[in-house]
Amino acid sequence: MSYIIAAISNAGGAPEQAYRKMQSAAACPERPYAEMFKFEVPSLTVGTLDTLMNLSDEMGKTDGLVEQIVRKIEKTGADLSERSKVDLSVGGVPATRYIQQFAWDSAKYPSRRPLKELVSLITGGAVAIEEELKQLVHSYGDKQAALQEAKRKKSGNLLVADLNDALTEEIMRKVKVIDSEYLKTVFIAVPKAMQENFESGLDKLGKDLVGYGGPDWSRDSTKLGEPVSFGSHVDRHKVRGSPVVPGSLQMVHKDEDSILYSVTILKGQYEAGYYENDAFQQGSKIDFETEFAQACKEKRFVVRDFTYDPTQASKSAMQLEQLRVEVDGMKSALMRWCKNHYGDGYVAWMHIKVIRVFVESVLRYGLPVDFTAVLYKANKGKEIELVTALDKQLGNASDAAAADGDDDAEEYHDFVMMKFEP
Repeated sequence: MSYIIAAISNAGGAPEQAYRKMQSAAACPERPYAEMFKFEVPSLTVGTLDTLMNLSDEMGKTDGLVEQIVRKIEKTGADLSERSKVDLSVGGVPATRYIQQFAWDSAKYPSRRPLKELVSLITGGAVAIEEELKQLVHSYGDKQAALQEAKRKKSGNLLVADLNDALTEEIMRKVKVIDSEYLKTVFIAVPKAMQENFESGLDKLGKDLVGYGGPDWSRDSTKLGEPVSFGSHVDRHKVRGSPVVPGSLQMVHKDEDSILYSVTILKGQYEAGYYENDAFQQGSKIDFETEFAQACKEKRFVVRDFTYDPTQASKSAMQLEQLRVEVDGMKSALMRWCKNHYGDGYVAWMHIKVIRVFVESVLRYGLPVDFTAVLYKANKGKEIELVTALDKQLGNASDAAAADGDDDAEEYHDFVMMKFEP
């Protein structure tokens, strides 16, 4: 469905004559290409020629901007209702009826204000609606993402699921968990297809992390404790290895896609302090947990950040339900917002079109303001015939044909015409 707003000069005659001429052009039994409706354009403030010229250049972009805002509201409503089109109204009536019965809203947009101010007022209101829509859609999207993440953790495999949901108290009773100053039990999720690689290569995971070197007292134990046998004089990293404690591997749980293991590792290693000249250099502790997790990641094993809490499963279920309630509430609120503000955006869009018709008509037909505008609703499949008939009956068809023959020229008509989809 498409609409055309057309305006022609009254040429000093009565507006009814112009109206009948436009009716006979394309909305009569001989040329049944469209339905025609009166399109009242109020007596707006003309201003200066420079103002009209500048507005003429800008109004096309402004029209497109406000239409884009209307379409965004339409799309948001359709996405929320999960239908290709949603019923949105303008002032309680369908948009098509509002267009066909259009009347200028003088209370909202005083027609005697300067045109530039009027355009700014209308555009500013539409842009404010767009900004509010962006914020609401962003908040709703964030909440939806949180819900999807919670669902993923609830129903995913052991690589991503919340382990407090996946592991029962009975399973955890069989697992020996250590968390001391130097040792810690970590949980590693492994894809089932990589089970053999993991189990056979466990002792090599992070094989360069831990320094197992020290003073060599095997040949001369009498040097035990001498200054040259500690601190910076000892290469702790001469011999390196994995932080995994031998024999600590235990299978905890498995599902269709993955297996969860527990492994005890060295948490870290202390590098001894030493004297440099007369100044003592403090020792430091090297952390292995982060680097071990990275070494696992490189092999496509996932170290899960997990501390068992038997109450967490019920908490997670409550949080998931709470997220569902919040998402449903935000969805309903956003849908109400779209229904409430769609009309505001549409009204702004149509008033911009009226100003465009006024500006283009004054520039084309001159002063005093003396033109008549109508609205055509094209019959199905008759859009091309409608435009052709209007060009022939209201304008100079040969000029229009010449312009159409030039691929680089904009579409030209001898009268003011604007096409749009409602």
